[in-house]
Amino acid sequence: MFSKKKSAAANQKKNEEKNWNTQDVTLELLKNVIAKMDDAKIVQRKTNNGASFSLVYIQTLIDKERLNEAVIQPLLLTRDQPFIQGISTCSVLRFYSIEEAKEQMMFGAVLIHDQENNEWWAVKLENSLSRAIENSEVETIMYGPKDSFTERIEQNIFMIRRRLPVTELKAEKFQAGSNTKTQVQMLYIEGIANPDIVEIARKSISKVNFDLILEASNLSAFMDDHTHSLFPQFMQTDRPDSCAYSLGLGKIIILINDTPFALIAPITFFHLFQSPEDYVHRWVIASFLRILRYFSFFIAITLIPLYVALTSHHYQMIPLQILYVLTESRTKLPFTPFWESVIMLVIIEIIKEASLRMPTKTSQTIGVIGGIVIGQAAVEAGFASKVLIVLVGISAIASFLVPNYLVTKATTVLQFLILILASILGILGIAFGLILLLAHLNGLSSLKQPFFAPVAPLYWRDWKDLFVRAPLPWAKLRPEYLKTVKKWRVSKGEGSE
Repeated sequence: MFSKKKSAAANQKKNEEKNWNTQDVTLELLKNVIAKMDDAKIVQRKTNNGASFSLVYIQTLIDKERLNEAVIQPLLLTRDQPFIQGISTCSVLRFYSIEEAKEQMMFGAVLIHDQENNEWWAVKLENSLSRAIENSEVETIMYGPKDSFTERIEQNIFMIRRRLPVTELKAEKFQAGSNTKTQVQMLYIEGIANPDIVEIARKSISKVNFDLILEASNLSAFMDDHTHSLFPQFMQTDRPDSCAYSLGLGKIIILINDTPFALIAPITFFHLFQSPEDYVHRWVIASFLRILRYFSFFIAITLIPLYVALTSHHYQMIPLQILYVLTESRTKLPFTPFWESVIMLVIIEIIKEASLRMPTKTSQTIGVIGGIVIGQAAVEAGFASKVLIVLVGISAIASFLVPNYLVTKATTVLQFLILILASILGILGIAFGLILLLAHLNGLSSLKQPFFAPVAPLYWRDWKDLFVRAPLPWAKLRPEYLKTVKKWRVSKGEGSE
């Protein structure tokens, strides 16, 4: 028995020596690695018992205050105990290869070389620099939680776990980007989320093969089922309460380090029109506001094309009183309704983009004054009619009622596409464009789940939180299209499993 243990120990030592010989790491190799890196340091010291050691680190990536307190001082005071055991307040990991050394160093570790035993150790001292938790500037609400995600993934996970203190909330770690080595965490509630959807998301993240993954949009671009679609198949949010609610429904959350936005999937087209404030208002008011968003989206993509279709092809459909106004306003215009609309829409987009790029204190002033001055000047110069200026303003404001910013930009492109069809075919072109839009939405998917559910395929039960937001006591079942493991949201009483 003792001979077997001795033999096993000998084999293990032999394997370690073989591994060391084949994947050697030396101080000279590390000096070549950190060459021309002004923030990289090599420090050599001796312990109280005379043992020599070297420290290699990048000072901009580590917590320099903890370096002396947690590493250097304990090592200097080491006497009779083993060398590395002097460090007791930090995570210590032994490594062998130069690749491991580079990876540990670039992730904020201090490399320690025990020169007497020729051993290398890595001590985690990552700089914890991060901004404070602030209010969400993207999804603002009057009532409800005010905290939002930061660039630190550990802090973001904490804010979610604080809301969902259950051990079933799982977090799987991935790495994306061959150069950035970005940390990615996939969160889901085991026992609720559909295992098939979890596996699809897991494979999608693992298949990402790119050198730079810097933020959430970079990752979602490689995970989209339909890359060329105008509509996002992942919802981005910086609100931890929205993520917690989505996890409870059976969805998956993907967090990316150094990004204050999380990805929620699978989603449907109708989720893009939902706001966290829907669950703050009374259900009647929330339903009214949600219907208003759908109506505004429809107005934003069809109002200007309808103006062009009526004035170019179907003027006989315009009431006589309105026709007099249109005729008077267009008497001296040098452009056709189509080009008049294109010019004004392009100008509006220029003003919108300029207001976004300008400093916050001046952007609102530029947007308001620029719109008024340019609109008034265009009418007086005879480049646009008064009616079109009013319609363009209504259309621009309506596009901002959609809570999702990515959909707001997609609305602009859809508006131009339908405008072209309206100029060629009139109202028939608008109808044709809307049919193509519905067909496109019906063909999309998010993590292989239907994007136009619960309309197609039809799930009547999910209509309680679709165009209207039914009272929360009625929402005892999770969305049917997600095919969750646990369907009931109530844990006790009627309807519980």
